[in-house]
Formats: sequence, C-alpha cells, structure tokens
Amino acid sequence: MNILLPVDGSPCSDRAVDYLVGHGACLRDSPHIHLLNVHPPIPIGRIQAHVSHDSLTAYYREESEALLAGAKGRLEAAGLAYTPHIQVGQPGETIAKLAVALNCELIVMGSHGRGMVTSMVTGSVAAKVIHFSTCPVLLVK
Repeated sequence: MNILLPVDGSPCSDRAVDYLVGHGACLRDSPHIHLLNVHPPIPIGRIQAHVSHDSLTAYYREESEALLAGAKGRLEAAGLAYTPHIQVGQPGETIAKLAVALNCELIVMGSHGRGMVTSMVTGSVAAKVIHFSTCPVLLVK
C-alpha cells in the first residue's frame, strides 16, 4: 500500500507520523510511505536580481530536509519503509497531485483543527487536500 504522509514540522503533522507509526502494523501489507514536505514558493519579484536559482533551490532543500528529519527518524525506528519527497508549490494542490502521480491509496496528514470559520478565512491545507484528492484522506487531530 502506498501512503502519502505530508509533514510540515508542526505538532499536528508529528501526530500524523506517530499515528502511522503506531498503526502501520495493522495494515495487511507493509505500507510504503511517501514522506513529503511542500514548501510554499517564495514570491520572486526583485529577489531574482540578488539570489540565484541554485541558491533558492538549495534553500528549499535545506528547509525541507530539516522539517523531514524528525519524521524520518521515527519511521526508521519503527522499521517502516519510506521515500522522501520535496516539492515547491501550493501545499493542498501539490499534495493531491503528488498522491495521484505516486499511485497513493491513502493520504495521512495532520490537521490543526482550527475550526470551520477560521479555515474559511485563512484557508486550510487539509480542506484543500480533501477537495482535490482522488484517494481517501485520513486527518489526525
């Protein structure tokens, strides 16, 4: 089973990792986890005059690697196979698109649980993933 596990370094995404680690043995077959960090794009504007494309790419990679490190350690300790992925884009749409590209059968992700009104005003990555996803989404609160 292919499972997409997006993480952003927040306590709610840590809970999603812990949930999957704790319930991985319940799955019929050992899951293969696609561990993902989506870095929102930095508005470019005039920054291009001062920062090279390679520097910006290195920045995205370094930031994402730091955010993935804790989840990698917990998955390794639990003996769960994973492949790390780093993407740059709008998180909700990017998560849903990558799930399709990787043939994932499930997306497991944390939810900040801010409530419907706050999510409508500020936007919710979880709500966007549910909207765009073609596979089941398990939200861990």
